[in-house]
Amino acid sequence: MEVLTKHELRLRKKEIVDKVRQGAVFIHPTDTIYGLGCNALDEKAVKEIRKLKDRQDTPFSVWIPSKDWLKDNCGHTPACDKWLKELPGPYTLITKLTDKKSIAPNVPNAKDDTVGVRMPDHWMQELVEELGVPIVTTSANKTGKEFMTSLENLDPEIKRGVKFIIYEGEKKARPSRLVNLADEKVTER
Repeated sequence: MEVLTKHELRLRKKEIVDKVRQGAVFIHPTDTIYGLGCNALDEKAVKEIRKLKDRQDTPFSVWIPSKDWLKDNCGHTPACDKWLKELPGPYTLITKLTDKKSIAPNVPNAKDDTVGVRMPDHWMQELVEELGVPIVTTSANKTGKEFMTSLENLDPEIKRGVKFIIYEGEKKARPSRLVNLADEKVTER
């Protein structure tokens, strides 16, 4: 397992993009906290994240490569248009998934085909854009435990389960704000 800085990631971007495309599970920074990620199209990699987190049934969010991805693959409503103007930002938009082939079947909420969509205001967006597909983004912790804010409080089992960590120092933020757009009305949590 390798720890990369922002500078090292930029020097090796093609290599890292290839690793993610091939199913690597990794830890990445966001505008809020550290996330556990993988290619959201890779069902096997998503299963690995579920195992690492001890989280079998609840849906995951995805970090999208562009606003157009959301328009093309999710329910598009006036409320969605309003919130698209807030992106990039510290929000997770819960929306209907209209193209079920746009992410692996074990990512969204199987009960109602909703998915949490993120587009953080963070330099990692460049990597996701280059990848061209969404990545799973869920807090880098066991379900119900404290989320990772630095290498010092990273769960050892999660650390053993990732191929690499993109690290930018301690995070002091909280998880993103949830905005439910799925039922045609905005409900913030």
